[in-house]
Amino acid sequence: MTYPFLRRVAFSLATGAALALATVAPSQAAAKIQRLVSPGGIEAWFVQDATVPLIAMEYSFAGGSAQDPKDKSGVANLVGDLLDEGSGDLDSKTFHERLDRRAIELSFSATRDSFRGSLRMLRDNKDEAFDLLRMALTSPHFDTADVERIRSQVISGLRRETTNPSSLASRKFLEVAFGDHPYGRQSNGTLDSVPTITVADLKDYVGRVLAKDTLKVAVVGDVDPATLGKLLDQTFGSLPANARLRPVADVEAAKPPQRAFVPLDVPQTVITFGGPGVKRSDPNFMAADVVNHILGGGGLSSRLYREVREKRGLAYSVFESLLWMEHSAVFIGKTGTRADRAGDTIDAIEKEVRRIAEEGPTQKELDEAKSYLKGSQMLALDTSSKLAQALLQYQQDKLPIDYIEKRNAIVDAVTLDDAKAAAKRLWGQGLLTVVVGRTPQAAAQPAATAPKSN
Repeated sequence: MTYPFLRRVAFSLATGAALALATVAPSQAAAKIQRLVSPGGIEAWFVQDATVPLIAMEYSFAGGSAQDPKDKSGVANLVGDLLDEGSGDLDSKTFHERLDRRAIELSFSATRDSFRGSLRMLRDNKDEAFDLLRMALTSPHFDTADVERIRSQVISGLRRETTNPSSLASRKFLEVAFGDHPYGRQSNGTLDSVPTITVADLKDYVGRVLAKDTLKVAVVGDVDPATLGKLLDQTFGSLPANARLRPVADVEAAKPPQRAFVPLDVPQTVITFGGPGVKRSDPNFMAADVVNHILGGGGLSSRLYREVREKRGLAYSVFESLLWMEHSAVFIGKTGTRADRAGDTIDAIEKEVRRIAEEGPTQKELDEAKSYLKGSQMLALDTSSKLAQALLQYQQDKLPIDYIEKRNAIVDAVTLDDAKAAAKRLWGQGLLTVVVGRTPQAAAQPAATAPKSN
């Protein structure tokens, strides 16, 4: 999932060894998740873990890039790039020097549905870390020089994307899947929209989105509940009580089969494929997750990998995953292949997708997928930061606080009939396919100079 959520973080080499201790797994911590409510009413999911002297916090506000004005995509992304570029009584240089001096990691990012932040520090530096975060959230400067510097960096990245087949494929897929809906726009903006974003747009976004009523917080680390409660109030307490979000409509991705082609004179063709998915709140989500692991999410063990890579040697890798959002869901996959073998690769993918839609997985495949998904859960939560990220995601997905304990039983409950039904639902209609590369007539020719970016 993109999802994905990146940006430079301050990190002092002098204390890097100490922070590296965070790789010690909070293996028992997952069973001790508590719901903490600060004196000021800020709620957090909290795991107190003194294994290492570190605190990791993940938090989010509802909204994300879906709150960008229709003609100014990229506002949320630019806000995320600028919140740590000077705030309170500190200019950008001084703010980052403070982060560096204390080895504080602070970052912001925008997904389609949320504006997220991450804070990580040694226990002894918690007061300064939380105070710097407070300033970034409540009194960002958005000085003209900083805005223009970061804007130029974003525009440079967008120009590079115009000759990047993977970026072009992802962009076109979203356009095909979601059209004019906010999910169909580029989160990082476009070469047309980013130059038009003003400081007033940035301040308007902060004022509308960063509010306490949609705030979700997850904290893992070496801090006691009373101290954490005070820090949460000091950090978030002065934010507006209520967000002023523009409504975002539910939307279903375009129905397959459809195919789009984006010409780009590069040796390797990129293929992105997908279609309507299953929302996280759907009671059949876990069956979809398990069968998706079998088709394309299981790495070297997946059907697509075996058929496309091992049997036919068409691509180095191929993968597929479920992506769910607040107002829609899709499955999406990607591979890259030689330009003259793009057609064969698409045929192989479509054939395997049809086969699993019609027949479903075998009992052996189901058992192996369930075993892997159960066993991999704790490996995915082997640091304080990973656990905090997971706890925040569970809150965003409206899952219960004891979900970690219940998850394996939910996986176990998926039957072969459930998996077959999920496979038919996901892939029975075929694929939305986006191909970026040379035209079929030019596929056998050497690559020419890349076209100029717009």
